Amino acid sequence: MTSRAENATRPVDMTLLAWTIGLTLFGWLVLYSASALVGDSRYGDQYFFLKRQMIWTALGMIGMGAAALTPLSWVQRLARPAWAGTIVLLVLVLVLGHEVGGAKRWLRVGGLGVQPSEFAKLAVVLVLADYLDRKQSRLTRWAGFLPPLILTGVVLGLILLERDLGTPFLIGCVAFCLIALAGAKGGHLMAVGLSVLPGLILALSVPYRRQRLLAFLDPWKESQGVGYQLVQSLMALGSGGFWGKGSGESTIKMYYMPESQTDFIFPIFGEEFGFLGTSLLTSAYFVLTYLCFRVAFRATHWFHALLAAGVALTIGGQVLLNLGVVTGLLPTKGIPLPFLSFGGSSLLVLMTSIGLVLNVSRHRGAPVLAARGR
Repeated sequence: MTSRAENATRPVDMTLLAWTIGLTLFGWLVLYSASALVGDSRYGDQYFFLKRQMIWTALGMIGMGAAALTPLSWVQRLARPAWAGTIVLLVLVLVLGHEVGGAKRWLRVGGLGVQPSEFAKLAVVLVLADYLDRKQSRLTRWAGFLPPLILTGVVLGLILLERDLGTPFLIGCVAFCLIALAGAKGGHLMAVGLSVLPGLILALSVPYRRQRLLAFLDPWKESQGVGYQLVQSLMALGSGGFWGKGSGESTIKMYYMPESQTDFIFPIFGEEFGFLGTSLLTSAYFVLTYLCFRVAFRATHWFHALLAAGVALTIGGQVLLNLGVVTGLLPTKGIPLPFLSFGGSSLLVLMTSIGLVLNVSRHRGAPVLAARGR
């Protein structure tokens, strides 16, 4: 278990802060372009989605500031209560949740929708970083290896009951990487990997998921059915060419792409800004993930290092999954593109997570991951 000395003797990583704010503001522009027609036709206000995203950005800035300034020893003590609170919210979704498209994933709070599975991404990172810090010496034995799997598995099971496969897959991959980074034995990790295969087969036995898989393999066969969204995505990305059609000039967003402001916002961006724009945006995400990993590898305590690494893995993994889906490399899943897709819960969690990484960047000392490498 690490020392609890706070040793905050330097300012936050200003490069990471500036990069986050830049992506958030740029996301406003992309979201407005993708959502103006939908907002106007559905709510009579072309700025509807942008204004809501701005509200969530303000809440996210508060969350990021609080996370950056709260002593990390307090954050660690809150890890287990945060996990327990997330479990309660996930259960409430199953009981009282708002159903959209046959799936219950939302809780209504006033006029806003809250998606607890987004909070679960951060809660799992927090509880695993806490456990792996306190029990690292026991991780090489089954008695120490199983508890983090159980902590993660309970969350994954509840989200799967919401008929969401993408988020559990992301959380599971992040958890696996964190446990490996903390020093778990290769044999234990291999056993977990093999045990997951029957679960994936069972999950894909559900008819609507099987249909999505078949559409992913050959979307043109079902271009007017389950493959419609992917076909439109590929057409948009292809029609953008190298330079793109120009800002606001996408045609696929004109009611051809369902819910163009959410998970499939990247193809609209690609149609308007072309291969050059999508390459620059992908590079920006790579830099953001790298900056978070850099903080992790400079961290002075195990909890700090695992927390920052977990945030980096979550952001990077979410980007890869979203881009894999919209380019036809992966089956369709409900994974938003960080900072661009409309979604208050996602944006709030992202900015709060970045705030925690900024907090870690304030601490000086001997990096624990570098010491382990020697």
